[in-house]
Amino acid sequence: MSEVTYEIVEHDGGWAYKVDGVFSEPFPTHAAALAAAQRAASEQTVPGNTEEIEFEDSKGKWHTETARGSDRPSTVIKDKD
Repeated sequence: MSEVTYEIVEHDGGWAYKVDGVFSEPFPTHAAALAAAQRAASEQTVPGNTEEIEFEDSKGKWHTETARGSDRPSTVIKDKD
């Protein structure tokens, strides 16, 4: 199982959470960014349906595979405060 880390950081004149180098929208307060990260992290762990997915790789080749709905990551919130 993989792990996804949500990090609370100052960003764009406010606060945001960052996942794998990508920032969320800015929030006016640390508490608002933390609450948003907690919601997002919680939603990410909810199982879904098993479905066939198609995607194109960097070489332009298409692939089909089964994405198990139960294969959800664990989540962690990293906050200095």
